[in-house]
Amino acid sequence: MQLFEISQTAQAILALGTVAVMFTLFLRETYPTEVVAIGGVAFLLIAGVLPYNAALDVLSNPAPWTIAAMFIVMGALVRTGALSAFTHMADRQAKTNPKMAIVMLLLFVIVASAFVSNTPVVVVMIPVFTQLARTLDTSASKLLIPLSYAAIMGGTLTLIGTSTNLLVDGVARAEGLEPFTIFEVTPLGLIVVAWGMLYLYLFGNKLLPERSSMADLLSGTNRSQMKFFTEAVIPPESNLIGREVTGVQLFKRDGVRLIDVIRGDTSLRRNLKGVELQVGDRVVLRTKMTELLSLQRDKSLKRLDQVGAVETTTVEALITPGCKMVGRRLGALRLRRRFGVYPLAVHRRNQNIGQQLDQLVVRVGDTLLLEGAPEDIQRLSDEMDMVDVSQPSEREYRREHAPIALGAMAAIVVLAGFGVAPIFLLSILAVAVVLLTRCIDADEAFSFVDGRLLALIFSMLAIGAALQSSGAVSLVVEALAPYVGGLPPFLMVWAIYLLTSVLTELVSNNAVAVVVTPIAVGLATALGIDPRPLVVAVMIAASASFATPIGYQTNMLVFGPGGYKFTDFMKVGIPLNLSIGLLTSAVIPVIWPL
Repeated sequence: MQLFEISQTAQAILALGTVAVMFTLFLRETYPTEVVAIGGVAFLLIAGVLPYNAALDVLSNPAPWTIAAMFIVMGALVRTGALSAFTHMADRQAKTNPKMAIVMLLLFVIVASAFVSNTPVVVVMIPVFTQLARTLDTSASKLLIPLSYAAIMGGTLTLIGTSTNLLVDGVARAEGLEPFTIFEVTPLGLIVVAWGMLYLYLFGNKLLPERSSMADLLSGTNRSQMKFFTEAVIPPESNLIGREVTGVQLFKRDGVRLIDVIRGDTSLRRNLKGVELQVGDRVVLRTKMTELLSLQRDKSLKRLDQVGAVETTTVEALITPGCKMVGRRLGALRLRRRFGVYPLAVHRRNQNIGQQLDQLVVRVGDTLLLEGAPEDIQRLSDEMDMVDVSQPSEREYRREHAPIALGAMAAIVVLAGFGVAPIFLLSILAVAVVLLTRCIDADEAFSFVDGRLLALIFSMLAIGAALQSSGAVSLVVEALAPYVGGLPPFLMVWAIYLLTSVLTELVSNNAVAVVVTPIAVGLATALGIDPRPLVVAVMIAASASFATPIGYQTNMLVFGPGGYKFTDFMKVGIPLNLSIGLLTSAVIPVIWPL
């Protein structure tokens, strides 16, 4: 299917122009990244820049399927409690030797991230680090950026540590390179981890900010004064009838917060300004115990429950990639009616959103401030797969199956390390083992597979195929070769590393890896040198993303719970980015000579 015939050069320019438009849309976030990528593929198919057969060949690339299989194996590790055992041990250690607990936890995150997807590792560890911060009497913002950075650096240790590594390997194979072995990048990864941890130890305390979380800012940190939801009805004899609800002094007293006015089955909380109270209106208030007792004696209101009220708690709930709220309007979820839980505010990037919450579309990385009875919040959390950032989650694990899940993971690592079979084959066999032995049920297993990430990966692989078939890669290589050809090995690697690193901080790391890897291979081929060192530079640079919260998903996950500003990541991450870039550019030519 092709609308018009165009020359080869015009195809190359059109492909590059499409990628430029896609990257602009990635930055503007008008649409989700995977939607932009699918749209780009559709356009290139219609324009004839991407041949149908080339797009079809993308589906045979083993990298995305390996990533999907590893998600399921990782899900089995979570479901059997294999990851939680260490966190409980570290939690006990925190009560006697908190500093040793931090070291143990960071070491665990690094090692775990080397073998399983680092995103769920961070999701599991955020509540643990938040609780550890309380034990140390420090702000969680001092610990959550190091948590994310440790997971990112741990992912550079092996080929399976991050989806980016597997993806770069898959693209490099398609370009004719020998496959990477599972531990081929480990020596370089160890250097990255060692320097990163030393950097955080020497400069972290000075550079890491002291931030308050959203719950602290909006609810206060004094937990000794319990808060209660109470519901009162406006009786016929009330002197509040006809008065504007926001002007009622009773609702403005210290320790009282007006949450909602319910008229019939309709909640009026979206816009309380101008609402005049009527007979039968139900007013939902959040009060301290002392105010609760005084309200009981007030004749203008009649408590629906004169015996007691619902004791509430305020929690920060993290929206993770597997949360069932993602992509849905907050108002359409009807949290008040279904669960008795009120969303008070949302933290997204560096802004706290407290108004017009019903219209907000939930995204991965959002942090919701929720108020309700603990059991109601727990029901909501269980149904929607949310993470309470203040408490490590407790659930019924299949602990008797943990050795099987760990054994399946170990088999992948050992057998791949000895070159017995390809990682893709081993990961498929491991999936079969964990499903057949019921380490995890099939429906739950496939919920761990990030469909949006896979859609992005397949789409970007198709974009890479279009760049190759249209001659766009050759066009870029011909433009760069005269400038790069005369550089010494260090600067040649540094140039590729810097290009990848800058783009990764601005858009999706997987998208950047797919676009830059063919350019690196083509450039090396044009210069008559081994492309492997440049591909390794892309692999590390696309993973080692520290300078912005949007560069890597784990940064986005800690952004809300840590109460961070965008510039906090720049302050800590830019020196780390540059220093790791210089270090790896010096080491790569030694391990992989150009």
